[in-house]
Amino acid sequence: MSRPIAALAGSAAVALLLPSLLSAQQPLPKPRTEGGKPLMQALAERATNRSFSPAPLPAQTMSDLLWAAAGINRPESGKRTTPSARNFQEVDVYVATADGLFLYEPKAHVLKLVVKEDLRGLTGTQDFVKVAPVNLIYVSDAARMGNTNEQDQLVYPAIAAGAMVQDVYLYAASAGLATVVRALVNREALGKAMQLRPEQRVVICQTVGLPAGS
Repeated sequence: MSRPIAALAGSAAVALLLPSLLSAQQPLPKPRTEGGKPLMQALAERATNRSFSPAPLPAQTMSDLLWAAAGINRPESGKRTTPSARNFQEVDVYVATADGLFLYEPKAHVLKLVVKEDLRGLTGTQDFVKVAPVNLIYVSDAARMGNTNEQDQLVYPAIAAGAMVQDVYLYAASAGLATVVRALVNREALGKAMQLRPEQRVVICQTVGLPAGS
């Protein structure tokens, strides 16, 4: 995160891009947990951007991005960068790319292939979702929430997903990426294409990529 991603994208150091790395289960590079912009500067630069380059994200960038969203920052306890009510960790991050749909598994820090199909167009109603390299899909799993009531099964994941969304916004501001969170999505159609279980529910989606013209 020490240099803007737009500058990194053209260098030989990141010639190996994420889609070329992905298989049924692919470890991600170790996330960089130092550097980047100071928090207050990232907050000042946090913004929504709906114009994306179609260029794939470098593997290191994807690693850092997913760790920021839901990575484990305290290995001794397995707790994450984002809060979770009663530590249910009930929200998963799925990654929709041109190569398919992948599940981020924080404990192993890997991407697991779920569907080998480009589902980006189902993650929202705007045209840019089909062009941007990455659409994050935040999915709640009521099966992890014990005997909580129906209201809590809606509220807890909404709060957890909101924290993940903001972490992605701050990482994007620090790394020179474009991002936008989106609630306009056909959850039923997307959930069916993702092969979600009845206990799982799409909470919200977020598009991430290099800014257009990068």
